[in-house]
Amino acid sequence: MNLTVKPTDAVYLFCEDWRDTSEGSALHLANIFLFFGFMGNSRFYGLLYLYSCLTVGFFCSTLWAWSDNCTTDSFLWSFALFGVCFGQVLHVAYQLKSVSFKREFQELYKCMFKKLGVSLTHFGKIVACCDGQVHAIQRDHCFAIEGKTSIDKLSVLLSGRIRVTVNGEFLHYIYPFQFLDSPEWDSLRPSEEGVFQVTLCAENACQYVGWRRKKLYLLFAKHRYIAKIFALVVRNDIAEKLCSLNNKALNKSGHQYDIRLPSYCHMTGTELEKADVFLQVPILGARTA
Repeated sequence: MNLTVKPTDAVYLFCEDWRDTSEGSALHLANIFLFFGFMGNSRFYGLLYLYSCLTVGFFCSTLWAWSDNCTTDSFLWSFALFGVCFGQVLHVAYQLKSVSFKREFQELYKCMFKKLGVSLTHFGKIVACCDGQVHAIQRDHCFAIEGKTSIDKLSVLLSGRIRVTVNGEFLHYIYPFQFLDSPEWDSLRPSEEGVFQVTLCAENACQYVGWRRKKLYLLFAKHRYIAKIFALVVRNDIAEKLCSLNNKALNKSGHQYDIRLPSYCHMTGTELEKADVFLQVPILGARTA
């Protein structure tokens, strides 16, 4: 008696036509949302966009898997991923709500830090370093007095206008979202101390934000990225002030002198006298000879 059983060929079902049902549309919609979701970036709003699209995508995938009895494993995975992404949406939304600033700091972020790509997380650390305080200067009051006020902080003007003078002579103005003491800050090492060489007086009611030197250097030590950002904005502010002074610098002939020209950098005093390049900064309202 032969008990050998011949193996039968496996029978596979072939897809003869497309399933024109709403369940199939849910699968296509799920993949569309997943495709657009993965285009999000790593910032707060980018993460919120990313996880929102993934949440909707995995929800549509869950609906598709629920409609087919043979896709229980797909349903479980899709539902689990839907839950994880939905939890991430809530987490990012909570973080975004908690990172909220005063109106003055919002304007500071938009004008100085946003264009450099600084995230709200890093800006929050910068705001925390100054304790979120905004200081006021009354009209005709001085922020710093030449030869007396010590350099112990770095400050940015938020509103108003500051007049800068040296020996009673006008140098330039400081406008909102410019540093009040960037040259003084850049001239000192962290361990050094110094005093202002100019006088800064408010022409009208002003507001500013200031960071103490020690706290700011501690922040730089913890976050090198923030240190690089401050180095960039401080030196850019110094360059703008130099250009402002350059527009007022005249030689004895009354012609504008370009401080960017290196022609006289290595000349002796006698040669400079002959070259007639001694600078004069005209006093406001007076005419330079």
